[in-house]
Amino acid sequence: MSANVDRLIAEHEGGEGGLVGLLQDVQLAEGYLPREALELIAKRLDVPISQLYGLATFYRSFTLQPRGRHTVTCCMGTACHVRGAAQVVRSLERKLGIRAGDTTKDLEFTLETVNCVGCCAVAPVVIIDGEYHANVTAARTDSLVRKYSRQGGGAR
Repeated sequence: MSANVDRLIAEHEGGEGGLVGLLQDVQLAEGYLPREALELIAKRLDVPISQLYGLATFYRSFTLQPRGRHTVTCCMGTACHVRGAAQVVRSLERKLGIRAGDTTKDLEFTLETVNCVGCCAVAPVVIIDGEYHANVTAARTDSLVRKYSRQGGGAR
């Protein structure tokens, strides 16, 4: 990892994009922002690590933890909420054995919630790896998880 991060630091030194661009490239390369990478960046660029953590936690697109192979995003907007999104999330949490915001131990799934995806007419909506699933019910979550799990043949 450090050779990869060293190369990215060298590419960004004095260039456009600053720290945010560097963090984006590190996350793209590593899948998340490992503590070791942030420490190396702080040391090499002589910036406080607190500044890097500030950026990494301010922007929702950054993650400090490894993410799953599949990202399950549940809309919690008003229309989805009224039509049962909370039950859908609870069902997914039970099936995956994690809470919203976490990743399964096998790094298969990351479960997250968002405020609105703009698909109110087909609420509740669950997005898995960019694929939208409309009118999702708690009962339907089992088949969704199975579709994307390794055991279910959903390898991508």
